[in-house]
Amino acid sequence: MARKLFILLGLLFIGSVNIHAQSVGVLAGYSFEHVGTSPGRNFNGVEVGAQYKIFGWLSAAADLDGHFVFPNQTDGRSFHVMVGPEISLPGKYSPFVHALAGYGSIHDNGFTSSSYAAALGGGLDRHIAPLFTWRMVQADDVVTHFFGGIQHSVRITTGVIFRF
Repeated sequence: MARKLFILLGLLFIGSVNIHAQSVGVLAGYSFEHVGTSPGRNFNGVEVGAQYKIFGWLSAAADLDGHFVFPNQTDGRSFHVMVGPEISLPGKYSPFVHALAGYGSIHDNGFTSSSYAAALGGGLDRHIAPLFTWRMVQADDVVTHFFGGIQHSVRITTGVIFRF
């Protein structure tokens, strides 16, 4: 009986250490994108993301963004959904890098195109409170293949990460 109790306590301890190491973060923020089509365009938008921390330094990340032009400009909007790994250095200030891949779509001057999308980039997070982190800056090179050509678009994001 005592042996079973020690095994149960050991499993609970290992499980609690494992659960503590894993957390979920949800990003909500403003995003600016300079779209690399010809001619280039500037879009403003929102970015929503999620992170699942696997280890202290490794996370699985998902990213959803939508960008739009101002109403007084010619019609334009872009949309991306991407997932991939993110590596960060934990601390009060936490630099990170990520490589994401997925789907992208653009509507520009009445024409629509969709393709694969990839984002290579990184940034800096600032831990504010146990449940809040400020994504000070995130910069990405978003690579797409719209309208038969390869584009490199610059995306800059800032926002708040809610941790659970």
